Amino acid sequence: MTSRPASFWRLGGGWYLALLLILACFGAALFLDTATLEIRRDLARLALGDRLAELDGARREAVVARQLLRDANVQPNQGAYLVVSITDRRIWYKERGSVLFTTGIATGSGKTLVKEEGDRFWKFDTPRGRLSVTSKELDPWWVPPDWFYLEHARTKRLALLHLSRRKPLALADGSLLKVEGADVVRRYPDGERVVLQASEEKDIVVNGKLLVPPLGTNQRRFDKVLGSHRLNLESGYALHGTNRPETIGQAVSHGCVRLTNEDIAKLYQMVPVGTPVFLY
Repeated sequence: MTSRPASFWRLGGGWYLALLLILACFGAALFLDTATLEIRRDLARLALGDRLAELDGARREAVVARQLLRDANVQPNQGAYLVVSITDRRIWYKERGSVLFTTGIATGSGKTLVKEEGDRFWKFDTPRGRLSVTSKELDPWWVPPDWFYLEHARTKRLALLHLSRRKPLALADGSLLKVEGADVVRRYPDGERVVLQASEEKDIVVNGKLLVPPLGTNQRRFDKVLGSHRLNLESGYALHGTNRPETIGQAVSHGCVRLTNEDIAKLYQMVPVGTPVFLY
């Protein structure tokens, strides 16, 4: 008596099985192609969503810019004012329809820097809107914000070390890092006292970490960084000079408007406190 499996193979069962395997492979390939197409479609939708969001943001900025231009155009009846074009990187000082002064500027880079916590960031844009000149300074000092130290630390691949006024730091060699008066000093076990030095180019590195001096100390006040003059605006922004005149005409600042020292000196003499500033 012939077994059933033998009869199956003698009647061409092998061909049926092969056909089923081919159909299964074809179905799997078709499934993978379909899944791939769906993934690509979903990715395309996400990309389109991002582009639409960017486009919507650009449209809003364009509306703001047009409104600012309209506001600036009606200023001739209201005295002198400043107009800053972030796109053209140019500034105009106008009075009653006449251009009294104009020159090139440097503006915000538009870059972002993620903070130490990792869930927040700084955005280095020159703001758009209407501000005003709140005060003026000769030979201004620059007090570097926290982002300055974070940028330098990441460039040098170092961790940050925050110094508190109330809590000295014990260092590996037995010395003590502390604030005395307006200075950050290093006290050695033998009584030697060294006042630490810092500048825009010179960081303080201790125990392999980049030190963040407390606000109000001399080690957190840099000279010559902001040029010879500064016109302060609201929200911490300003029009100021620079020790890097080669950057004028570029989008390189952290939000403020830079001018050459010669140009900011002219504006300093011409522009009174309270002058409106239109940034678009």
